[in-house]
Amino acid sequence: MIRLNLPDFQIKLSGTTEKPAIWDVLRRRYVALTPEEWVRQHFVHYLIEHRGYPSSLLANEVNLQVGNGKKLRADTVLYDTRLHPRMIIEYKAPDIPLTQKAFEQVGAYNLLLHVDYLVVSNGMQSYCCKMDYDHQEYLYLEEIPDYQNIQQT
Repeated sequence: MIRLNLPDFQIKLSGTTEKPAIWDVLRRRYVALTPEEWVRQHFVHYLIEHRGYPSSLLANEVNLQVGNGKKLRADTVLYDTRLHPRMIIEYKAPDIPLTQKAFEQVGAYNLLLHVDYLVVSNGMQSYCCKMDYDHQEYLYLEEIPDYQNIQQT
């Protein structure tokens, strides 16, 4: 797999050459190692090990239901201690540019979850914005905030 613009971590691989798998610390099982999963695992470890996010408040592959029965799946969601969603993270494979379409996708999830932070990452670039619902806008942040800073908002 390609080297990402995220810190290394203790990677646990399994499976075969044809069907490799990587350990998902949040789902506590091996999952298929796709380019997007490679980004997800790096990013989740970055949040936990470098930004202080509690693994117990993060969830991967969160199912969302739209009113008409259509099902969506958010890549990663951060919850607060009362289990209210606070951040949605959308991943793309490293070779997929982060276009407006990626932001529209995470924005669609936010119509259901109404979180404070939206993140999009392909492992090479990452963007984070804080929602300002009072002014109906979002503010791009220089970096992913530490968990401690998220708790203060």
